[in-house]
Amino acid sequence: MLTSFLPGFALGFSLILAIGAQNAFVLRQGLRGEHVFWVCLVCALSDAVLIAGGVAGTSVLAAQAPWFGDVMLFGGAAFLIWYGARSLRAAWHGGAALEALRGGPTGLARTLATCLALTWLNPHVYLDTVVLIGSVAAQYPDRMAFGTGAAVASVVFFFALGYGARVLAPVFARPLAWRVLDAVVGLVMWGLAVKLLVM
Repeated sequence: MLTSFLPGFALGFSLILAIGAQNAFVLRQGLRGEHVFWVCLVCALSDAVLIAGGVAGTSVLAAQAPWFGDVMLFGGAAFLIWYGARSLRAAWHGGAALEALRGGPTGLARTLATCLALTWLNPHVYLDTVVLIGSVAAQYPDRMAFGTGAAVASVVFFFALGYGARVLAPVFARPLAWRVLDAVVGLVMWGLAVKLLVM
């Protein structure tokens, strides 16, 4: 189980590290100390649903169309290589830094509505969770363990980001921290791509 769970965790964690709109929102809520638990829970549960759909869907397709597995294998590896290259390029060029968002307090309902919109209306989240994680999971002997690893990574990441925001803010105010983070993400992505291709 661990041979599938751990790569799933690594891929899920690496994909979610990029500071997109959803992560910036979670970070903002953490910095402000507003509705942190509920925001983290909604993000983690949303990822779990999407990952489960991706893992289940790709396994059904692989059973019905034998060629689908090869397409997902090479397509997933190509995406990992591209994503890794993008992260390494960002590490090389640098320039990113965290700026805390400002604004007045908001109610729970409005906060969760914003959180759901940033999650479910983002096309990138479907590419990461449904397509990429689903296709990579199909290459492992225990698909459900792989998907569970990716889902657990989301839970760990979002709660760590939400509740650790105040600690992380000074660190990620420095561009060097983003360069190191991008370099780690890029290397993990390339490592997973190599592992996929030599399996």
